[in-house]
Amino acid sequence: MILEKEIKFILALDALKNVNRRNFNHDDSRRENTAEHSWQIVVLAQILLPYAKNHEQIDLLRVIKMLSIHDVVEIEAGDTFIFDETKMAGKYDRELQAAKNIFGILDEPLRSEFLNLWIEFEAEDTPDAVFACAVDRIMPFILNTHSKATSWTEAGVSAEQVINIVGKAVKRASEEMGDAFDVLLKKAIDEGKLIEN
Repeated sequence: MILEKEIKFILALDALKNVNRRNFNHDDSRRENTAEHSWQIVVLAQILLPYAKNHEQIDLLRVIKMLSIHDVVEIEAGDTFIFDETKMAGKYDRELQAAKNIFGILDEPLRSEFLNLWIEFEAEDTPDAVFACAVDRIMPFILNTHSKATSWTEAGVSAEQVINIVGKAVKRASEEMGDAFDVLLKKAIDEGKLIEN
């Protein structure tokens, strides 16, 4: 069958619906899954593009591709909570192997295109990747600041951690997104959702 590998790949991606993340949905009813997160950041990128630094240099289609495939690795590597320093050790190597395995289902040139987009996202060296990374990091932040912030409070996440991990990525990508980050950070601190340093 001509589309055998493509069908095998898309069926493999169905497993993303079963990968639960630390973050909760906006209504706090349950933890979100990775497929939901991926969909939401693809939409958010389209909304936030006008606010990106040098947005005229950003290829939105490439950003959407990056965001739609960068968490595919969680099928094998699982979701690693960005504020868990112990579990973050070795994350890149675990996820790179998972990327090679999962994208390896496909034939060339798509196999290499997806793998290279994943590597570019992780490196955060291009305008597309800087913006994509900021979108990926600000979405859970927005959810936590507009909910009970359970994923933060249960892990004892500090304001300093959020500033260093989320704030720096967001401000690197956009002044306006950075301003929104500052406002929402203050809100979270005032509401006791983050431990002050």
